[in-house]
Amino acid sequence: MSTTQPIRDKESLQKFKNFYKTQKPNPRNYAIIVLGLNTALRISDILNLTYDMVYHKGVVRTHIVVKERKTGKSNHILLNQEIRKALKSYHSYLISSSSHRVGNIYLFPSPRNKDRHLSRYQAYRIIQAITQAVPIEGHISCHSLRKTFGYHAWKQGADPVVIMLIY
Repeated sequence: MSTTQPIRDKESLQKFKNFYKTQKPNPRNYAIIVLGLNTALRISDILNLTYDMVYHKGVVRTHIVVKERKTGKSNHILLNQEIRKALKSYHSYLISSSSHRVGNIYLFPSPRNKDRHLSRYQAYRIIQAITQAVPIEGHISCHSLRKTFGYHAWKQGADPVVIMLIY
């Protein structure tokens, strides 16, 4: 079994990030990728986000509060412009989905079960579809989004203590 790797190359990262925006447009998948790359949240925490945590009266919030499932730690997370733009585009797609119309509270609702969010396995398949189309070295998985955030923050000169506090 190989170790999950961050996406180190900036050009590969751009191709990876934009796959569901340009090559195979899908607002839901694009929003998942952008959230993962820009917030350092675990995929389980991204999938557990609810509509009301992210939107207020149909408008994307500037901050969200997430209680991490693994650690129980409460995080206040700024939603940067890239995330907000992706979530704004995703909003019309989401509210027109049958899952949302039947009352599913999740930001990324399961298309098959009205009371559940998208599965971790489906998130993994979303990421693997990109790695099949965009050649990236190393083993890329859901956790790669989190690792990529830390890697690029460190490379851009972020204080390691701040990165540690985020994680």
